[in-house]
Amino acid sequence: MAIIKNKYFLIIENIKHINLKNIKIRNKFFIIYRNDKKIDNFRDLFKFRQTCKSKSIKFYIANDIKLALSLNSDGVYLSSFNKGLKILNYKKSNFDIIGSAHNLKEISNKIKQGCTSILFSKLFLVDYDKKSPYLGVLKFNNFSKISNKLIALGGIKSHNLNHLRNVSCKGFALLSEIKKKPANIINRLF
Repeated sequence: MAIIKNKYFLIIENIKHINLKNIKIRNKFFIIYRNDKKIDNFRDLFKFRQTCKSKSIKFYIANDIKLALSLNSDGVYLSSFNKGLKILNYKKSNFDIIGSAHNLKEISNKIKQGCTSILFSKLFLVDYDKKSPYLGVLKFNNFSKISNKLIALGGIKSHNLNHLRNVSCKGFALLSEIKKKPANIINRLF
């Protein structure tokens, strides 16, 4: 069964983690390239960016404004640890800023940074830290009353996608599920 939201954010660490041929809906998908270890070949990244553009998929670079500008990406993604306001110097009409947050203070900072969407984490229990607290649907919905820019992130898997119907947000973001089962999860989004 399809999950209907306006925005689907797919966070990838390598351009090989996703096959763009599986994405058939236009103007709903946003790809965030977040690679802290080793940057893919610039030429390959540029080709990937062009393919995204031809399929009307928004493409963002995480925490690297220079790379985002040189690739002519749709914008930049600012992690929660990125708290500076220098990004406002690069703000232009067609350059989008999105960010991530874990609490109210970080949400406030992302709003000051001019973020149009804020990936708010953790919605559900995550595999990498079973003892870490998570929000759940009710708490997330209370935070979404503060800002309508919040996008659900964290612990979203194939088995709990149906719970997203009860979450008050325009979209959600996936990270680990894209690496594990990209075709399966993308097919569930239609």
